[in-house]
Amino acid sequence: MSWSAAFDEPVALPDGRTLLTLLDAGEYIAALPKTTQQRPEWQAATEAILLVAERGGDTMLARIGMLRALNAGKPSADPAPRRKRAKSYRVIS
Repeated sequence: MSWSAAFDEPVALPDGRTLLTLLDAGEYIAALPKTTQQRPEWQAATEAILLVAERGGDTMLARIGMLRALNAGKPSADPAPRRKRAKSYRVIS
């Protein structure tokens, strides 16, 4: 595999841009501030991209690494509220 390998689905960035290839993702990470690059989630994303680009493998691994790094620190979405009220049962002895 090479750096020109495309992601299965583009990675959307918070500023509206998209990353289409491993090279795009590598350049995006290289442009981040050094303190951000040193965070564990960005280190993992970098390793995933390098692994896929240099040793081959599924680009989904690199995409997941990028998405996890981009979403690190954000609160998870609240589950949707129930539409129906839960049934209550009474035990008869």
